[in-house]
Amino acid sequence: MTDRPILFSAPMVRALLAGTKTQTRRVATETTLPHLRRVGDFHLSTGAGLLTMNHYFRIPYAVGDRLYVREAWKTHAAYDDISPAAMGGDEAILYVADGAHQTWGYPAIAKLGRFRQGMHMPRWASRLTLMVTDVRVQRLQDISEADAVAEGVQSVDGLFHIDHDHHAASPITSYCGLWDSLNHDRGLGWDTNPWVVAVSFSVEHRDIDAEAP
Repeated sequence: MTDRPILFSAPMVRALLAGTKTQTRRVATETTLPHLRRVGDFHLSTGAGLLTMNHYFRIPYAVGDRLYVREAWKTHAAYDDISPAAMGGDEAILYVADGAHQTWGYPAIAKLGRFRQGMHMPRWASRLTLMVTDVRVQRLQDISEADAVAEGVQSVDGLFHIDHDHHAASPITSYCGLWDSLNHDRGLGWDTNPWVVAVSFSVEHRDIDAEAP
């Protein structure tokens, strides 16, 4: 079991909080090193007639891992010039995704400080812990409708959407819109059909270092 950080956008954090998201897909990193004994490596063979192509991937997730969610955040303005690494862990935190806050050193966040990217959220400030239950490698477009729903797609009035955005007639088309909004500009849009790591998990509403309920 390994503890790792994982970054989510505000809509995906809201889906995690709502209990509608139990899967995530991340672009898989392919390697030429066929060392299947290496921790985190995954081997997949695909056949086409008499030709067999072997793909090796470095996978940073495994069943049993615990992932602490990183998301956009703010703290008191008094800490604006202090890096997250220099914080002591008793600072008040406001979560940008939904405006919720956890307070340690202040009765409330009286004066909000600057916006901070999720990638800079310290471990102690995370409020969601994901317990990995399954890890697969597949082509992006191989996602099933059930998996698209597990990615957070919801049905409302006959249309499917994620966080009131990416409205479509099917869960997969809605998820396609979400994927492109996050990945198209970096050359990994839906149409490129990249290899992805599909991670399934359960969600626990707690700091990763807090005692499990």
